[in-house]
Amino acid sequence: MPKRAFITGITGQDGSYLAELLLAKGYEVHGLVRRSSSFNRGRIDPIYLNAEAGERLFLHYGDMTDGVSLVNLILEIRPDEVYNLAAQSHVRVSFEMPEYTASADGIGTIRLLEAIRAAKLDCRFYQASTSEMFGATPPPQAEDTIFYPRSPYAAAKLYAHWMTVNYREAYDMYAVSGILFNHESPRRGETFVTRKITKAVAAIKAGVQDVLMLGNIDAVRDWGYAKEYVEGMWRMLQADEPSDYVLATGVGTTVREFVEMSFEHADLDWHDYVMFDQRYERPTEVDALIGDPSKARDQLGWKAETGVRELARLMVDADVAALAEGFGTQPR
Repeated sequence: MPKRAFITGITGQDGSYLAELLLAKGYEVHGLVRRSSSFNRGRIDPIYLNAEAGERLFLHYGDMTDGVSLVNLILEIRPDEVYNLAAQSHVRVSFEMPEYTASADGIGTIRLLEAIRAAKLDCRFYQASTSEMFGATPPPQAEDTIFYPRSPYAAAKLYAHWMTVNYREAYDMYAVSGILFNHESPRRGETFVTRKITKAVAAIKAGVQDVLMLGNIDAVRDWGYAKEYVEGMWRMLQADEPSDYVLATGVGTTVREFVEMSFEHADLDWHDYVMFDQRYERPTEVDALIGDPSKARDQLGWKAETGVRELARLMVDADVAALAEGFGTQPR
């Protein structure tokens, strides 16, 4: 019997890459999908084109705000591994929707942990934590760094993080948190700053967009490649003992530098196209997030391989290709 995995947030960037990874490893993969009047499965639909892999991929309707649906799915699927990637993950939006963010990201994790505990299921649980939990704490940030969340999103994620630790210690569950620093790809949502930048570069290069509006371009982030980070998630659940890990490159880059790299790759001068818009600034800014991935390197053998310049180039190339093909939504 193949291992069975359950992924919440399977239609997102990380969920789609993780589904591909697990299917390639022979898993049977089940994913949680929110019901809506329109389909949002562009990232995972190509998996069904692979007949062999498609036969081991199953999608289920449910929601992180609906505990009954989670209980029923856990009882039905009885997974060996659970990856909780579902979230309202946009930091700026969390200021406008703090209650929903808390319910989906914070309490939603409790609903899922309780569903596993109530089912008396012997499975391994992965919680998608975030570098945003460190907030105002100066870098470098590691597993034992003090948290200082600066947004409703970060606060909700911090609650979920500590509850995962609590369930591990109180109920002897194999439950881990991956504290992932920013990880990007051509599948990144278009409202996130890196994808917003590379998509704009492609559109400006094609002559269909004139300017790019951005907020704080002096913020420093640690950007890696999402496709590599899901490998780290999987490795966390293969370890003998559960523990929490930071995944990062260890290199800080400003938004300004990412802009410059992206426009330069398309032979454009970013100064001619980028304008400041205060609407994109956060009420409380996080100045610098740079991770220390030493523990993951030493204990899991995981290391980020793709540098930020290479990442910017591959994202620009993907958006240019997508625009040339007549669609600009979710390139591979």
